[in-house]
Amino acid sequence: MSVNRRQFLTASSLALAASAFDLRRLLAQQPVQAPPQTAFTPVRGTVGLFTGQGGTIGWHIDKAGIVVVDAQMPVTARICLDGVVERAPGRKIDRLINTHHHWDHTAGNGVFQPATVKIVAHENVPGLQRAAAARQPAQPGMPGPDEQVVATVTYKDTWREDVGGETVALKYYGPAHTGGDSVVTFEKANVVHMGDLVFNRRHPFIDRPGGASIAGWIKVLEGTMADHGADTIYVFGHAGPQWPVTGARADLAYMRDYLAALVDHVRAEMKAGKPRDAIVKATEPLKGFSDHGPLIERVLTAAYEELAPQP
Repeated sequence: MSVNRRQFLTASSLALAASAFDLRRLLAQQPVQAPPQTAFTPVRGTVGLFTGQGGTIGWHIDKAGIVVVDAQMPVTARICLDGVVERAPGRKIDRLINTHHHWDHTAGNGVFQPATVKIVAHENVPGLQRAAAARQPAQPGMPGPDEQVVATVTYKDTWREDVGGETVALKYYGPAHTGGDSVVTFEKANVVHMGDLVFNRRHPFIDRPGGASIAGWIKVLEGTMADHGADTIYVFGHAGPQWPVTGARADLAYMRDYLAALVDHVRAEMKAGKPRDAIVKATEPLKGFSDHGPLIERVLTAAYEELAPQP
């Protein structure tokens, strides 16, 4: 049976309407992704912090200089950059500092780069950053191995510079959370950004492929405490639920003691002759550190591998 023009147009219109209805129904079924929760919080003097997705960002903003510490993820990096520009319109960021190479601290480098004069990190960070990116599977919206934006200025042991009315100092104490962690001190404000050298009351990531050392981490925390006063405020990369991302010397000592207890626990289990799987899959909370919750395989494996005889 032949179809005339009117019948064809009618059928086509109904099909389009049905398709549009199906599309609206499909879209209605998709979960709406909430915007990331972010906040700018003053800490002391001209120094503050920004929380979003990834490690805590630190900042110094005054009439003559701007410093940003870490870059989080691309989405929240844009929110942070917009907030910095709002607070200092028409000016560039003098220094973007990467405390270490992990993607939740450096993936936003590309967002900050056009508005930044120099990116600063320890000399090990660019290589570690590229190597880590090469190991990661591709993720939408994240820079791939050939798109990494890395530090343009690096240092070996210490770096120090006046930026506006603040003096910013970086120090590498040795392998700890990674093989390239910087402790960042805002000397006049007496505020120290620890990057991921402190996970406040939560189990840390111990990046052995990235050069981590638990024994070294303990020494880094002790060295940092020795180099700063009792009234220093510390900014942490991450914190457990209900715990703040700022703290005092006592929190660094607590992190040190947690790491020491973790190593002692695994060493005792190995000495008792327990097999590897039994040790690393234990979930009983670490004695004296129940606020961290049950032990997890990630930290137990790192401690076991550091203590196990090397072939």
